[in-house]
Amino acid sequence: MAQKGKDLVIRVGGESGEGVISTGELITKAAAQASLHVSTFRTFPAEIKGGPAMFQVRISDLPLLTHGDFLDVLMAFNQEAFDRHNSELKKDGVLVYDASAFTPPDGDGFIRYAVPLTDLAKKEVGRAQSKNMVALGVLGHLFELPYKALEEAIAKRFQAKGQKIVESNLNALKVGYDYVTREVQKRDPFKLPEAVRHERMVIAGNQAITLGVMAAGCRFVTGYPITPASDILEELAEELPKFGGTAIQAEDEMAALAACIGASFAGQKAFTCTSGPGFSLMTELYNLASMAELPLVIADIQRAGPSTGMPTKAEQSDLFHALFSGHGEAPRVVLATANVADCFYLTVLAFNIAEKYQLPVILMSDQALSSRAEGIEPIDLSKLKLEKRLNPTPEQLQDYKRYAFSETGVSPMAIPGESGLGGVYCARGIEHDEYGVPNYEPATHREMTRKRFRKLEAMLKDMPPPPVYGPADAAVGVIGWGSTEGAIREALGKAAEKGIKVAALQLRVLNPLQDEPIRAFLKGKKRIVIPEMNYNGQLAHILRARYLIDPIQLDVCEGRPIKVVEILQAIEEAAHGH
Repeated sequence: MAQKGKDLVIRVGGESGEGVISTGELITKAAAQASLHVSTFRTFPAEIKGGPAMFQVRISDLPLLTHGDFLDVLMAFNQEAFDRHNSELKKDGVLVYDASAFTPPDGDGFIRYAVPLTDLAKKEVGRAQSKNMVALGVLGHLFELPYKALEEAIAKRFQAKGQKIVESNLNALKVGYDYVTREVQKRDPFKLPEAVRHERMVIAGNQAITLGVMAAGCRFVTGYPITPASDILEELAEELPKFGGTAIQAEDEMAALAACIGASFAGQKAFTCTSGPGFSLMTELYNLASMAELPLVIADIQRAGPSTGMPTKAEQSDLFHALFSGHGEAPRVVLATANVADCFYLTVLAFNIAEKYQLPVILMSDQALSSRAEGIEPIDLSKLKLEKRLNPTPEQLQDYKRYAFSETGVSPMAIPGESGLGGVYCARGIEHDEYGVPNYEPATHREMTRKRFRKLEAMLKDMPPPPVYGPADAAVGVIGWGSTEGAIREALGKAAEKGIKVAALQLRVLNPLQDEPIRAFLKGKKRIVIPEMNYNGQLAHILRARYLIDPIQLDVCEGRPIKVVEILQAIEEAAHGH
């Protein structure tokens, strides 16, 4: 966690098409190149016609847990950006705005820098579209972003568009930088912290999932484009063929999962990615995978709202769907990523579970985490352990029982056509006996259902306990899941500064629940706080029913990440008995 006064939070706001996102990304890359830690958050419109966009980056000399609750610096490209974001700018914060576009009202107490970004871009660069690069130069000079790092970030980003575009953008950067030298007298105390040299790789959540899919040995991917999961499919389509793999854009999400099922039956590790609406369409098919005992991994990058909802906003509202959707009782494993590093390692874990226990695994992330860039420790692929399916022995193939009963529920899985000794079977969605032959006898259905669910019991023995933060003797506990982890951990630190003892448990395995560590955490806790980015408090409902607790629900349903200050307030209320 960054020490007080050691970090800087910058937000760029404007209209889609004004280069808001690219400005934020270039700041992030330059800061990371200077060996600083970064954490980002972005939103952009879902409509083709455009709309408001925002990029926020927090920069520190020490590792970060969140992108920051409030802003030190707001760069507003237009009046709407100021109106939308000024309420989150600290009272002693800095407002930099395009004086060519608007003039904000007086009396807010901000330190102001009026810069005619559009006029500078038109007159000195020759194209109004370059105002975001002019703004980058202004921010770079004001807050001491390394100029060379900014130049290198621009050159790398635009090199595919040709040298002329690169030079134009570098010129715009210099125009903004020189304007501050000539015209602006710095009146604020903010600047980048001094860097501490470290080796980190800066990637976003979806990029980490993409790397995890390839590192896990998956070479068959299908999907249908859907925000905020599309860039996983796009990147895999570009990279997977380099490793002998295949990535297919299917006609819809049902076809995508059906293709994964076919590939898995044929012996391939299979993966698809989607968001809420597409996940709903997949329900019948991942029930088929559960019944036919076929391994596959589905990544659900959650968006806000039912139906089409808010495609570019964050929420944690698919939990009930992931846990309970489908007819009958179909076992599945549900994992939740908490940070960017998790997006990589839990993806690999998801494949290991799917292959070892022959069932579908649902990997949950969300829009905020999907695009959040963080600096993570370099990944050492040599330390990864990859699980393989249980194959039948030649003797077992003589009288092959694909669904043979076993203590763990896992049966040897042959690849049809691979062996001359047999191993051909039907992976049926209809109830069947050990050979896979349809069978509706009560005893068969009872024992086959037990067999399928025994996998979950066996799987739990492989899982590391969920991480616990804070003192063991704390009377107040916080239980979180998914991308709320960073805000929870930062709130714990702030609570400790106020003399409040509080501990936190972060669940990564949501189905089946890890009963022993959860009960151990609950023991001795007088109050439990459960923060979630949904309306009903979905995890709170589940834990209340299973463990007979009465938690304080902190339910944020606004299409944005939960804030540290919100969790801290709930902790204080719990500690003081409110």
